[in-house]
Amino acid sequence: MSLKRRDFLRAGLAGLAATGATVAPSIANAADKQKFRWKMTNAYPAGAPFYSKGPGSASYFCKRIDELSGGRLKIKHYAAGELIPAMEGFDAVSKGTIEMNWANSYYWAGKTFAAQYFTAVPFGMNFQGTNAWLQEGGGKELWDEVYKPFNVIGLAAGNTGVQMTGWFRKEINSVADLKGLRMRIPGLAGKVYEQLGVSVKLLPGGEIFSALERGVIDAAEFVGPYQDRRLGLQKAAKYYYTTGWSEPSNTTECLINKDAWNSLPKDLQAIVETVAAECNLMSHMWSEANNSEALDDLVKNHGVEVRTLPDSVVEKLKEITFKTFETYTEKDPLVKKVHESYFAFKAKHDAWQERSEKVLMTKL
Repeated sequence: MSLKRRDFLRAGLAGLAATGATVAPSIANAADKQKFRWKMTNAYPAGAPFYSKGPGSASYFCKRIDELSGGRLKIKHYAAGELIPAMEGFDAVSKGTIEMNWANSYYWAGKTFAAQYFTAVPFGMNFQGTNAWLQEGGGKELWDEVYKPFNVIGLAAGNTGVQMTGWFRKEINSVADLKGLRMRIPGLAGKVYEQLGVSVKLLPGGEIFSALERGVIDAAEFVGPYQDRRLGLQKAAKYYYTTGWSEPSNTTECLINKDAWNSLPKDLQAIVETVAAECNLMSHMWSEANNSEALDDLVKNHGVEVRTLPDSVVEKLKEITFKTFETYTEKDPLVKKVHESYFAFKAKHDAWQERSEKVLMTKL
C-alpha cells in the first residue's frame, strides 16, 4: 500500500469519526458524474448479526457507500441463497457475474491455500496484529498478489476478534477423544483436525444448528458467544470449549471484481476503502461489546459448561498445524512468501505484546 493511499485512508477515517459524512458534501452535488449499480452476495444468511445486518455488516457497508457517494455507487446486497448459493461468491465475482461478495477468504483455500492467511491463522495473530500486518506489514500487497490470477481483490471489512474453539456434545479430555468426531470447521484448522481422526464438514452458518441437533455432526465451530447463541447451538451441545487456537482473529473479506474496481473513479474507490476500514473497526467493537454478556447468559441461564482445551491437546494441535504449514510452503512459493511475511511480523508483534498488553493484563 502506498504512503499516499495510507494517508488518504487515515484522513478519511478521521473525518468520518468527526462528522459522520465529510466525504459526501464534496461529491453529492456532482450530478454529471457517472453512476454505478453493483450487486453484492453474502456467504451468510439474511438477518445474521455482524455479517448481514447491524454495525459494520454488509448491509451497513452498502448503506454507507450510498450515503458517502451521494448515490453515485449503489450496491444491492443479497444474503446467502438469495441470488447464488452461500459458497459460490468467489467464482461469481471472479467471472464478473457480480461485482462483490461478503465472506471470509479461508473459504477459498481450495483455490489457493494462501487465502487462509487473510482471514484466520491457527496459532497466529490477534485483531491488532492482523490489522497491523495487513496495513503496515505488507499483508495487503500480498493479498493482492495472491488474488491477481483470479481477477479479484480483497479488502478487510470486519473482524470478530478471537473465536471460541467450538461446541462439543461430549467432553474432550485427551487427543484420543477427537478421533471419530464429525465437526463443522473451515480453513486450516479443519485440515489439522482431520489428521487427528476428525471428519470435517464445511457447512454454511445457517445449516450448523440443524446438523448438530440431529447428530449429523458431533461438534461445531462458528464465531463466539453472541453469534453462537443466536444460532441456538447451546440447545444442541453442552460443552463450549475455548483457547482461540484455531482463530485468534477472523477477518471479514469484501471481495471485488478487479475489472469492476478499475472502472470506478478514484474518489469512489477511496470511499469503498474507507467504509471497509470503518466496518472493520465497528464490527470488532460490536463483537467485544456483545460477547461478554452473551457468554454470561449462556453459563447462567442455559446450563452451558465453558471448558478450556487440555494443554496436551493444544500442544498436539500446534505440532500438526506447523507441520501442515510446511507441507504447503514447500510446494508453493507464493504460500511460502505469505507465510514467512506473516510469521516474521508476528514474532515482532509478539515481542511488543509481551512487554505491553500481557504485562498490563497481569497487573489489572
